[in-house]
Amino acid sequence: MDKSENSETENSETPDPEPSRPPGPDARTGDRVVPERPDARTDPGRGRRIGIDVGTVRIGVAASDPDGILATPVETVPTAKGGKRAPATDLTRIAEIVREYEAVEVIVGLPRTLRGDNGTSARLAMRFANRLRDMVPGVPIRLSDERLTTVSAARALRDSGVRTRGRRQVIDQAAAVSILQGWLDERSAVLRSAGDDEARWSDE
Repeated sequence: MDKSENSETENSETPDPEPSRPPGPDARTGDRVVPERPDARTDPGRGRRIGIDVGTVRIGVAASDPDGILATPVETVPTAKGGKRAPATDLTRIAEIVREYEAVEVIVGLPRTLRGDNGTSARLAMRFANRLRDMVPGVPIRLSDERLTTVSAARALRDSGVRTRGRRQVIDQAAAVSILQGWLDERSAVLRSAGDDEARWSDE
């Protein structure tokens, strides 16, 4: 076999695949974003978590206890309109909440469509998460699938007899609670499973 044949053989080899990217705002598959899920390997440990439901008019905020067991409502922040040059008032307020609670992690709801695509609301949440990340460096900002969360929150409030007046702000907080509680529950299961696996390995 001559050198040209060797060269052709080498060039025809399949290149090594690129390393996979971690899930998050920039991990895209076509027009989709892969939402994050709790992972024992990247878990920041004990501390309060903040849950955020981003809307075009209001932003619901929730927080957990330091042990990461229970999510409770915090407040509803009006969504800022207009310019992008300076930090918006909604981002500024939520960054303050993150610092006030000394949060170790922020969970932003990603409202994808039922097919898993990104609509206007999902893109709004991604932009918000990216800008918040710049304002609270060192605090992980996660995007978590929140499909049907606001619907569930509205139904629960309706069934509980909450009056229409002022209901919307309460719904936003309830949606944030639902987003955060879902993350906390899954995180607890993930950490418990990781602990069980470690115990089994140590016994072998």
